[in-house]
Amino acid sequence: MKIFRDKVAVITGAAEGIGRAIAMRAAAEGMKLVLVDIDAIKLEAAVAEFKVQNIEVIGVCADVSKAEQVDALAAQVFEQCRNVHLLVNNAGVSIIKPVWETTPEDWAWVMGVNLYGVTNSLRAFIPTMLKNDEEGYIINTASTAGLTSQSCVAAYNASKHAVITVSEGLHHDLTLRDAKIKVSVLCPLWVKTRIDQAERNRPPGDAPRTAASDAIVAKAEECISKAVENGVLAAEVADALFDAIAIEQFYILTDPAVMPAIRMRMKDILCQRQPTSFGFNAEMATGGVAQV
Repeated sequence: MKIFRDKVAVITGAAEGIGRAIAMRAAAEGMKLVLVDIDAIKLEAAVAEFKVQNIEVIGVCADVSKAEQVDALAAQVFEQCRNVHLLVNNAGVSIIKPVWETTPEDWAWVMGVNLYGVTNSLRAFIPTMLKNDEEGYIINTASTAGLTSQSCVAAYNASKHAVITVSEGLHHDLTLRDAKIKVSVLCPLWVKTRIDQAERNRPPGDAPRTAASDAIVAKAEECISKAVENGVLAAEVADALFDAIAIEQFYILTDPAVMPAIRMRMKDILCQRQPTSFGFNAEMATGGVAQV
């Protein structure tokens, strides 16, 4: 997909962070925007800023973990825009807990947004996109956490590993049907967003964030916050994404610092040995991945 002007981009998690940066780059390419987010206030502000620039934009407040809300989103988009050419399933959340402290509510929330937010969207949008038989592209935002495994973020890791394999399966499904729709999976490392504060968007009634249960969790929280603070700009991720679309690059890894960890994990699997631990430390907080 090389021509973007006057095409329609639907982006979830679009009110801030990576989603907002992708929207800005899509607008610069001349695309019409459909911005989707659960935060109505931030979404309204984002839509207003694009409208001031005379960019054609629609804002839809929706919880992507809810199938009925995503179905309604798709119906609205196809009614108003006729087709979707760039579908970016980007909404994401995280928690920091060891696996035995991760509650059913935690799992439901993280998997609901990170995984079902993707699968709900694919189910709701792809049939009509295929029927319209136009060139299109789907981006599913995973993470380097979907290619490695660390302590204290089991739910997040699991959701992102799932997004990667869903994306791989989708690629095969589309290719076997000679579809005009291509797919890539976005796997950033550390990006200047508010992912470490994701619990601000937990549903009412869910358990509130609690103090770290032990020193290991406390260290993980501290290092993740520092790593996010020192991460790359979201605009750099958006640029990498559009560069990848131009050459139909499936895996989009935005930071070479993660390559040693991915390589080591693959060697652990192939050698059938204990998994190597990549811990939370000062080097990690500056964007690197260090063995401990």
